[in-house]
Amino acid sequence: MVVTGFHSIEEKIRASKGKDKAYAPAGLKLYYSKPGPRVKKILAAAKEAGIPAIQSDDKKLDTLVAGLDETLRDHRGLVMEIEGGEKQTANIVDFDSWIKTHSGDLPENKNRLIVVILDSVTDPHNVGAIIRSCDQFGAALVVLPEHNSASDIAGNEVIGRTSAGASAWVPVAIVNNLVRAAEQLKNAGFWIYGADAGGENCRKIEFAQKSVIIMGSEGTGIAQLLEKQCDTIVSIPTCGKIDSLNVSVAAGVLLYELSK
Repeated sequence: MVVTGFHSIEEKIRASKGKDKAYAPAGLKLYYSKPGPRVKKILAAAKEAGIPAIQSDDKKLDTLVAGLDETLRDHRGLVMEIEGGEKQTANIVDFDSWIKTHSGDLPENKNRLIVVILDSVTDPHNVGAIIRSCDQFGAALVVLPEHNSASDIAGNEVIGRTSAGASAWVPVAIVNNLVRAAEQLKNAGFWIYGADAGGENCRKIEFAQKSVIIMGSEGTGIAQLLEKQCDTIVSIPTCGKIDSLNVSVAAGVLLYELSK
């Protein structure tokens, strides 16, 4: 696997130095051309982590990234290569275990617990951007369905780059059935909010301490059976001439409202 993007590379280096080394990517190697200040900083961190770095030229780096999505080929003089190793990362969690840990009332020092469910959000750019917002606004978990979504968090470098590296840290659970997951969250004391046009104004809602936001596909919205699990449908008041916000932008707005 080949990785580009300074943020993504830095996060993989940090993960290799972390306490959960069993989950860190194995076989890391850096290739660089003429290093600027940012690349030199990354190379220093790699040296400290024991990751080899090989100086090469842009032609070699261009060859390494040739098989990537076009948006990821701008290597800016630095490429990470990962050979073998476990793709599972430390932030991929077991949903059932997470629920057991977070059932019941919140501790006194915790004023809110936020979970984000993504239903049929298949564009990895959107998933990455939402995960980045989850990191910034303190969401405790992102839940993705195993099928019909961009759920390859460990191996999808579009997600890693769009999230600015947050996909290596924000807890993510991959589940077989989102409806069952929503039911489990409700039983654990969470209030379920579905994001959709025509719902209650999010600015007027007093969100529950344990809140779940469900974001649906831009084309079809939230699946009918999953929408039935929602306690409240919420919407973002807008004044534009088009009918809706991009799903990642909408998620960021709602997460901001929840974090206030």
